[in-house]
Amino acid sequence: MPEIVAPVDLAVGRRLNPAAVGWSRRPLHRTALPWTGRVKRWEYWGIVTRRFVLGLTIADLDYANLTQIYAYDRLLDREVTADTSRPGPLRPGLSDDLPPITATSGPLTFADHGRGTRIVVEHERVRVALEAVGGDDALGVVVPWSRRRFQYTLKDPARPVTGTIEVDGEREAVLAGWGVLDRGRGVWPYRKTWNWAAGSGDASGRVLGLQLGGKWTDGTGATENALVVDGRLHHWDDDLTWDYDLDDPASTWTVTGPDVEAVLTPFHRRVASTQLGVIAARTYQAFGRWSGWARTTRGREYRLDGLVGWAEQAHNRW
Repeated sequence: MPEIVAPVDLAVGRRLNPAAVGWSRRPLHRTALPWTGRVKRWEYWGIVTRRFVLGLTIADLDYANLTQIYAYDRLLDREVTADTSRPGPLRPGLSDDLPPITATSGPLTFADHGRGTRIVVEHERVRVALEAVGGDDALGVVVPWSRRRFQYTLKDPARPVTGTIEVDGEREAVLAGWGVLDRGRGVWPYRKTWNWAAGSGDASGRVLGLQLGGKWTDGTGATENALVVDGRLHHWDDDLTWDYDLDDPASTWTVTGPDVEAVLTPFHRRVASTQLGVIAARTYQAFGRWSGWARTTRGREYRLDGLVGWAEQAHNRW
C-alpha cells in the first residue's frame, strides 16, 4: 500500500478517490463527504493515567449523534458512564478539514492548537482539563471496501498528557499520562466488526506507541498496524492474528504477526452496549499492560513491557 505524502481529497462526490488509498504519517486527507447516506464521523480520545482510564467520544452517525463519557477509577475499582444520544446529525458537525480541528458536543470539547490538543469535560460527575502533546507522526489509513464504502482513520498513540481529572470528587493531578486519538471519517456498511489495540509508554529506553487493528480491514489491502518510536512511525502492511477469550475477562489478548508479538494482561474489562433502534453496538474492551516485542521497518526490535493501553472487539450495526 503506498505512502501518501501530499494533501489529497478522500472522495470525489460520493465515491472514493483512488488517489487517496494508502497510508500517511500526517493528517493529509481532506475528508469532505455528503452529509447523508451512511456517513460516519467521530473523534475519540482514550486516556490512561496512574489512577484513571478515560474514553471520550463525539460521534455523528448520520441519522443520530452520540456523546459518550467513560471513566474508570483504578484505585477504587469504580466505573462512571454518561452517554447521550440524539436523533439526526450533530450540529455543528465534525470538521472535514485538515487539522487543527475543534469538536464540541455537550460537555465535551477537543481543541487542536499549536503542537497539542486541549481535552475538556464539564459533566456533573466527570471534570477533565488535559493537554495532549502532539506534533509527531500519526498513522492515517484509507480502508477501501468499495468505491461507495470506505473509511479514513487516523490513529495517534503515545500522546503525553498532563492536567487534572476529577471523577465523583476524586481528583488526580496528571503529570505523566498517555492519550490516544482515534479520528474517523467515512461511508460504512451497515454491519461491521473490528479489533483495535493501542499501547503507550516508556520502554526499551524510548517512547513507544503501539497501534494494532484487525477484522474490519481484512481483504482490503489496507492495515492500521504500526509502531511509533520516539515519534517516528513504522507502518506494517501485514494482517495480524488475534487471540482472546471474551468469556474470561481476566484472560490475555495476544496479537501476532511477522513484526510483532504483543500480549495485553488486563487489569479491568469494560463491556458496553448500545440499542437505539437501527443502531446497535456491543464492545468488549480490556485495559491493561503490554508485554512482548515489536520490530521497526528497519529491523530493530523493541520490548513492549510496561506499555499501558487496551485491546477491544466491537460489533456495530449502524
